[in-house]
Amino acid sequence: MKIAIIGTGNVGGTLAAKWAAKGHEINLGVRDLDQFKGKELLNNPNTKAFSIEEAVRRSDVIFISTPAPSAVEVAKSLGNTTGKIIIDAMNIVMGRGPQGYKNTTDAILDHTNTRDVVKCFNTTGFNNMENPNYGGVALDLFVAGDSEKGKAAAIQLAVDAGFGACYPVGGNDKFEMMEQFAWFWINLAMFQGQGREIGFKLLKR
Repeated sequence: MKIAIIGTGNVGGTLAAKWAAKGHEINLGVRDLDQFKGKELLNNPNTKAFSIEEAVRRSDVIFISTPAPSAVEVAKSLGNTTGKIIIDAMNIVMGRGPQGYKNTTDAILDHTNTRDVVKCFNTTGFNNMENPNYGGVALDLFVAGDSEKGKAAAIQLAVDAGFGACYPVGGNDKFEMMEQFAWFWINLAMFQGQGREIGFKLLKR
C-alpha cells in the first residue's frame, strides 16, 4: 500500500518503520521538511517526506496519530481525500480532544471528503507496536467503522505490523467505545500500576 503517515511520533514512527520493512510505500506528511520529529525514519526503505497535502496525494491510505486536540486542524490540512482511506489512531484522554466531539474519528469525518474513515491502532501503547509478541503469542487489535474498505486495509496493516489479528467491532457508532477501550488500557498501565508491558488477546473455544 501507499501510506501517508500524519504524526511521526512514537505511534506513527513505529508503524512507519514496521510497514516500510514489509514493503509498503511510506510518505511522511510533515509541516517542515527540514526539521521534524522522526526524521531518522527516512533511513528506512521505501520512506520519503513531503508536505502533508503532497503525502496525501501520493497515498491510498492516510494514517493519523497526532495529538487529539488538533484532529480538526489536521483533517483540514489533508487536502483532497476523495477515494482515500483514513485510519485514525487518536484518543481523547482526560477530556483533551477536538472541541464539540466525543471522539476524534467523528471530527475527521466532518472535515474531510472521504467516508472511508476507520478507527484502529488506538487501543494499545506504541511499545506493543514495536513488539506485540508475548511469550510466542501476538496481541490482537480492533477496528471500528462503516467502511468495509477501510476496515480491510486496517486489518491487513495490523497483521503486517506483527499483531495476531484485528477484529471488527462494529461501525461508526463504535468510535467512542474504541476510545473507552483505549482508556481502559491506559488506566491499567498508568494508574493501576500494571505498567506498559500489557496487552489484549481475544481467546476462543
